[in-house]
Amino acid sequence: MEASNLDYSFTTGGEYELQCAIELYGQSLLRYCHNILCDYFEAQDVVQMTFIKAYDKRKTFKKGTSLSAWLYRIAYTTCIDYLRKKKIFFFFPRSNMDSENMKFEANTDATFINDDLKTALLTLSPKERALIFSRVIDEKSYTELEAIYNVSAVTLRKRYERAKTKLANILRETNSYYERLEEIK
Repeated sequence: MEASNLDYSFTTGGEYELQCAIELYGQSLLRYCHNILCDYFEAQDVVQMTFIKAYDKRKTFKKGTSLSAWLYRIAYTTCIDYLRKKKIFFFFPRSNMDSENMKFEANTDATFINDDLKTALLTLSPKERALIFSRVIDEKSYTELEAIYNVSAVTLRKRYERAKTKLANILRETNSYYERLEEIK
C-alpha cells in the first residue's frame, strides 16, 4: 500500500493497515528512536509502543494530514516519556561523566553509531538529538518538522544550528568525526 493511500485508510483500517504502516515506517522510526535513546533495544521497545499507541488512537488521526509526521510525533513523545520514566536525561557536560557512564555495549549496535559519535550525541539533550537526526539522517525539511514538533520552522532552524554547533564543538574536542560533520554543513 502506498503512503498516500495509507494516510486515508489508517483511521478506519484494521490490522492490515497497521501492518502496512509498520512496513512503511518501522525502520525509519527505529533509526529515529535509536538516535534519541542511543540504545537499540530500548528503541525497539519504543517503536513497538508507538505503533500500539497509533493503532489505539487511530480514530484521532486527521485524514488529509501526514501519517508519517503523526507517527514521528508519537515516537518522539514516547521517547521523551520513556526517558523521563527511566530518569536518564543526558544533560551532563562531557567532563562530568565518568568512564563507566560512557561505556556502551559493543555487541548491540556498534555498527550503527560509532562510539565516539554516540558519546558526543549523549551530551546533547534528547530534543537536540531528535532534531539533528531528523535533519541529517532523515533529511526532513523544516516544514515537515513543524508538524512533528509543533514548533515553527524558524525556531527549529535556530535550535538545529545551535545543536549542530554544540555537537561540532564536542567532536572537535575528541578529534573524531569532525570532518564528516563539516561535510554535512
